[in-house]
Amino acid sequence: MDCPECISTPGSRSQYRIIRGYVMEIPFTKLQGNGNDFVLIDEYERTIIPDDMKAHFAALYCDRRFGIGADGILYLLKSTTSDIRMRIFQPDESEAEMCGNGIRCLAKYAFNAGYVKESCTVETVAGEVGVALQYSDEDFTATISMPSPKFERRDIPATGDGEYHERIGDFDVYAVNTGVPHAVILVDAVDSVDIALAAPPIRHHASFKNGANVNFVEKTGEDSLKIRTFERGVEEETLSCGTGATASAVIVHHLGYMGNKIRVETQGGPLTIHFNDGVKMEGPAATVFSGVITY
Repeated sequence: MDCPECISTPGSRSQYRIIRGYVMEIPFTKLQGNGNDFVLIDEYERTIIPDDMKAHFAALYCDRRFGIGADGILYLLKSTTSDIRMRIFQPDESEAEMCGNGIRCLAKYAFNAGYVKESCTVETVAGEVGVALQYSDEDFTATISMPSPKFERRDIPATGDGEYHERIGDFDVYAVNTGVPHAVILVDAVDSVDIALAAPPIRHHASFKNGANVNFVEKTGEDSLKIRTFERGVEEETLSCGTGATASAVIVHHLGYMGNKIRVETQGGPLTIHFNDGVKMEGPAATVFSGVITY
């Protein structure tokens, strides 16, 4: 439903809007992947939120006190090149190129709605992503064929030439693009790092042309990691980041520290990164609840 006369309440971050002449209802579904949570708006058959309002809608409804609360808003749309299309807007009103946990949530919803089968493709700003879906009893998992990692600075994007390895403050920082730009810092113990203090100078460092997500990574076993991620766009630590888990595993694999199957423990639960056939991320997704926003 197009609503060109929807406007925000002046001078307020209130979730309410004035809609001249009619009441509008917006169905939504809340989903989460390892605690990385999203509000999904189904626009497969019709536009619900006009494009010029999608960013501001994210700022309103990602708010955990005045909105629904989420790390991002997912829009599920038809695609002319893939089975379905995903757009994701973040609390700061930016549109992310893609989101690993978000794709799992989107795929779960799309499968339950009958839009896709057990194997499907998803169009994202970062390119087409393949997804394999599986239910075991009521537990849902998805394996995502992630975009090929980009190590060159021009592809991250970052200033300079060659692969990224910089000293920023007290940290040695590696970087890679796994659909979105990620900084990866290897530390002895992630729980000893003050993420809120340590991450922002790296996230906003001048060498990252579009900013970067920041991952602090601890080796916990021969092929296992523990990570904590500060997400660009959310502008705080999240319980899990799929592209961040992938980036962290990619860096340690690229440096020769670990093999072709790496378990990554996030604050919200585990993900498995496979390197045998490209780079694949395996993990869960769950529906939390559905509802209707009424204006």
